[in-house]
Amino acid sequence: MAQNNQIKNDAITRQEDDFAQWYTDVCRKAELMDYSSVKGFIIYRPYGYAIWEEIQNYLNKRFKETGHQNVYMPTVIPESLLQKEKDHVEGFAPECLIANIGGGQKIDDPLIIRPTSETLFCEHYAKIISSYRDLPKLYNQWCSVVRWEKTTRPFLRGAEFLWQEGHTMHETEEEARTEALKMLEIYDDLGRDILAVPFSKGRKTDKEKFAGALETYSIEALMPDGKALQSGTTHYFGTGFAQAFGIKFQGRDGKLYNPHQTSWGVSTRLLGAIIMVHGDDNGLVLPPYVAPIQAVVIPVAQQKPGVIPAARELEKLLKDAGVRVKLDESDKTPGWKYSEYEMKGVPLRIEIGPRDIEAGVVTIAVRHDGRKITVKKEEMVDTVIQLFKQVHQEMYEKACAYLLDHTTEVTNMDEFNKAMEKGGYAKMMWCGDEACENKIKELTTATARCIPFNQMPFAETCPVCGKKAKKVVLFAKAY
Repeated sequence: MAQNNQIKNDAITRQEDDFAQWYTDVCRKAELMDYSSVKGFIIYRPYGYAIWEEIQNYLNKRFKETGHQNVYMPTVIPESLLQKEKDHVEGFAPECLIANIGGGQKIDDPLIIRPTSETLFCEHYAKIISSYRDLPKLYNQWCSVVRWEKTTRPFLRGAEFLWQEGHTMHETEEEARTEALKMLEIYDDLGRDILAVPFSKGRKTDKEKFAGALETYSIEALMPDGKALQSGTTHYFGTGFAQAFGIKFQGRDGKLYNPHQTSWGVSTRLLGAIIMVHGDDNGLVLPPYVAPIQAVVIPVAQQKPGVIPAARELEKLLKDAGVRVKLDESDKTPGWKYSEYEMKGVPLRIEIGPRDIEAGVVTIAVRHDGRKITVKKEEMVDTVIQLFKQVHQEMYEKACAYLLDHTTEVTNMDEFNKAMEKGGYAKMMWCGDEACENKIKELTTATARCIPFNQMPFAETCPVCGKKAKKVVLFAKAY
């Protein structure tokens, strides 16, 4: 945030006045999205989609390094196909958008706009898997899905959203479980290395797991309003889908087996996480490695001789160094440009004017903390590259500090309620009984976000029922 803590752009609501309205203001004023004529279906504007592309670029590289291939499945699922896996269809039935007319004719087997694609992949896998030699199948697709949500908010919860969904088949349970956890680690790396967002990760309770899964693992991000945001999940399905869809393979011993299945995905919810975790009262604050524009060059007094050529030279130097840079030589005032790119969260602003040219220097303004530094022109590229690393680390450490400060160990319901008033996670010992989980939701609206992998017990009994506690669980109110 700017050092003087004053609002420079009055086009957006202050966070402390109305966080939800601040979020909506930033989404629109930073030109990330716009609303369409159908509730819950948004338009991804170029700047917002470009952030998603940077996430895609990172994940595509990681997926392919681990042997995964991109495919594309149909947009629609015959209702009869979705019905093949009972738990799955019951989980998604309330959210389905169904088409029953095509070409003016009634469709006998109505088509469901995909809410997820497990059934489509299974139908395909049944045709192409026959031997252990065909395994593993490591497929991923980038697409959109439709879930008819009653309450929507840009990026966080929409009737349609963009995502990637991996669907894999394996010879053994151990291999499939390893896959699900490996992909969760890749998502965790994405948060740490690109988004500057620390995730809490662990297993979902049975109540919160994905429809049809035996186990669900998740990454959870904590927002500045104290709410958690489920930011990605991976699932181990066992052989349930394979049995329902008749997927079999001949094993190494000549016998027939059902393969073990996983699925995993992250969505454009991640854009919501970036906006909320890092944004301030002046708009977006983007971590350098996910920013579509990492540095913007602003010529000052550009009508004077030599300024535009000098600015273009800086642009070329940065572009040649691999920096995603933009030169704004429009006729708008420097002040307008400063405000515009501050709103868009561009990590670095590089200013050059007649005095800078004469002194052989450039001025660099850092978005996340408002500081300005002056460097020699020949040192600019190295300084920018180093600033990217420094800014990313500072933003990540700030988010980590908030997460740590808003994770509270509780041993009774009074402490739980105080933790909810403060905002963040109530870290509690849980007996494992779903009735206690339901009671917490009834009393506080908080839900179990995950059972952390790193279990460090700190109390003997469950705060809800007083019975012997079995697991450490993170509870929070959530988006």
